[in-house]
Amino acid sequence: MLMMSFNRKSEFFHLFLLIIMTGLYAQAVSAKNISADSAATGSAAKNALYQHASPYLDMHGRDPVRWQEWNSKTLKQAQQQNKLIFVSSGYFSCHWCHVMQRESYQNDEIAKLLNANFIPVKVDRELNSALDALLIDFTERTQGHSGWPLNVFITPDGYPLVGMTYVPPENFLKVLNILNQQWLKDKNELINMAQAASAELSTAEVSTSSKISKQWVDELNKIFIYQSLSSADELQGGFGEQNKFPNVPKLMTLLELYDHSKSKSASKTEVNKQIRDFLILSLNKMASQGLRDQLGGGFYRYAVDPGWQIPHFEKMLYDNALLASLYYRAADIFENKNYRKIADQTLDFIVNDLATASPAFAASLSAVDDQGVEGGYYLWTNEQLKQILNKQEIKIISLYWGLSGVAELEGGHHFAEVMNVAELAKELKRSNDDVNAQLMTVRKKLLKVRANRVLPKDEKILTAWNALSLSAFISGAKYNLQYKKKAANLVEYFRSRLWDSEKKELQRAYSRGASLGSGTLEDYAFTAQALLAWWQLEKRDEDREWLEMVLQQAWQRFYGPQGWILAENMLLKYGSGQTIVSDSPLPSPSSVLIETTYQFSLLTKDKALTDKALRALNVGQQDMREQAFFYASQLRALLKVDGLN
Repeated sequence: MLMMSFNRKSEFFHLFLLIIMTGLYAQAVSAKNISADSAATGSAAKNALYQHASPYLDMHGRDPVRWQEWNSKTLKQAQQQNKLIFVSSGYFSCHWCHVMQRESYQNDEIAKLLNANFIPVKVDRELNSALDALLIDFTERTQGHSGWPLNVFITPDGYPLVGMTYVPPENFLKVLNILNQQWLKDKNELINMAQAASAELSTAEVSTSSKISKQWVDELNKIFIYQSLSSADELQGGFGEQNKFPNVPKLMTLLELYDHSKSKSASKTEVNKQIRDFLILSLNKMASQGLRDQLGGGFYRYAVDPGWQIPHFEKMLYDNALLASLYYRAADIFENKNYRKIADQTLDFIVNDLATASPAFAASLSAVDDQGVEGGYYLWTNEQLKQILNKQEIKIISLYWGLSGVAELEGGHHFAEVMNVAELAKELKRSNDDVNAQLMTVRKKLLKVRANRVLPKDEKILTAWNALSLSAFISGAKYNLQYKKKAANLVEYFRSRLWDSEKKELQRAYSRGASLGSGTLEDYAFTAQALLAWWQLEKRDEDREWLEMVLQQAWQRFYGPQGWILAENMLLKYGSGQTIVSDSPLPSPSSVLIETTYQFSLLTKDKALTDKALRALNVGQQDMREQAFFYASQLRALLKVDGLN
């Protein structure tokens, strides 16, 4: 998760956090200290999550914490017992989620405190993405950063009170004691604070005009480019100077801006050259360094260093689907066959490593192997390499991946290019083809050994993420008929399993033989986007009618006078309506839905639908001027409007 700072923090939030943290530090001495070593895991009592269809929730089913799911019954229980709700959100492949489970949620003392004084709720953020997104937003706005595991205390009537990410067990125990004491001492003050926070952060704007100002869009283009280049790492690519995330929505919008400008005289300006250079640098670094699995393909979620060397080793379906689409688009814009090859290899990774028994794809691969080693599945010691490869092969990969000396990680070497194939061939005085063939032999040998290792997989099928995959396979279909076949199979799976034709609704997920939850805004938006691409490819009336129904349901369910909502029947009293939904690691679902609707309306010559999309775009001018960087997908939708560019 990209850590984001918000300029809109008010004095209210500083005061609120000061009260909480002052209490924490003042009472720290009296709170009992514990450590991870004291965690008692022997009780193994089953709770309500035991054997849940979600692998993430199921793994908490034997915690001594009496976890419950987020629903109306939970809030009613909190109201009846007059307790704060403790919501902990995470996901199966999250490293720090596993750490906090081991250190805190399997600790009998912490569990006893949670069970006695709070209503503990566990959330699979992949299943309840709308709740997670709002809690992430709340925590970012009040703390200045966020991520997973995400831990938020909520009042019995549904107002978020205070949020935090990973907390060491000794500090977590202090937080629990202090919040419980403050709740018992003056719960009204805390309730008033939580309600005031939600009131300040829950405002929405709607527009009655479909006439969008070209001057405004031109201004936004300049602001977005300025903010992007100001955050750009000109040496290593990507944004920021610490952890490096792919940030596909931002890179995709920069690609579109560059594509719009390259055919004009302005394409020769210094700014356009900066955009081009930055995009190529970022694309090359992400593909050649440690963010990408150099043996099996596929991208990890993010790198923990500015040079893309060491990743957090979980692999997510959504990252790989989005990055495949990004590299296909970049291949077209820059006429670069290597980018197309990277996109193909990313789709091959999805097919080979995220396959399930169905045509759909699994959510993620864990960062931690079956031996409890983060990255262990991907790492190689010098001794292992010597046992598998001959001396000539060792020499080649030592030069290619820079493997001389002691491995940088405890589990062994993680591969990242230090020279490209042409440089390697020159160094070895051999042809490029010869070196490529040798590297292919090395990869086959190492992958054969790696196939015997075990890496846990979350086989939960998520509608939104599979829709992103469908879009990527359709992008690849014009180059490879096998990808078109995969797309066709996936379309039929959506039709038969994830779409209820009688109720005219999407499912959120499917796992272990059960449907899990109702579709959210992102499920409908990303599915509509994929179905539009599929209809344009196949030109079948039945696909157009289905797409039209998905669009109709999406607007009906998630947009109205209050702005955008992320899911129906939200119980959280925060973010009840949003003017624009910002990007996360995923594109903004509202922006994707608007762009898809607009494109469909032009193809079908539906003037009413065109006006609907344009009115939804014609909002949030001040927010976008201030923080265009965080609304990249909304700007991308504006770029598609006829006559504005």
